[in-house]
Amino acid sequence: MSIEVKVPQLPESVSDATLVSWHKQEGERVSRDENLVDLETDKVVLEVPAPADGVLQEIRIADGTTVTSGEVIAVLAEGEGGGEPESGGASDEDRAAGEKLEAADAPADEARQEAKEDTGEEEEEEPDESREAGASHKLS
Repeated sequence: MSIEVKVPQLPESVSDATLVSWHKQEGERVSRDENLVDLETDKVVLEVPAPADGVLQEIRIADGTTVTSGEVIAVLAEGEGGGEPESGGASDEDRAAGEKLEAADAPADEARQEAKEDTGEEEEEEPDESREAGASHKLS
């Protein structure tokens, strides 16, 4: 499915913008919300994010061109092509990196759990005392 990438609504009192530079080239894989291109107005530089995961199929507007709100600047082929494995899952490198992160986090998770258990009784007592104190203040 093809998705049109359009110039976003420009700020009030700004009629056009200049397409400064593309961060991706045709045929490159993009992730949703990844910056595709920068647009510059007389007031601000805007980043145009990818509306979905996919492949940048066609760039319709070249660098340095003046554009207006709603103008189609590129076409994205949703979820097609690119370097994704056939299975659609993470690569072996991604899985290995995730496993390393999980192993590194395990000691910290255990320490947090032990700290919760050690302080759990105190945390329960404090709210009861504060409720009693609050109740006595209300009665006064």
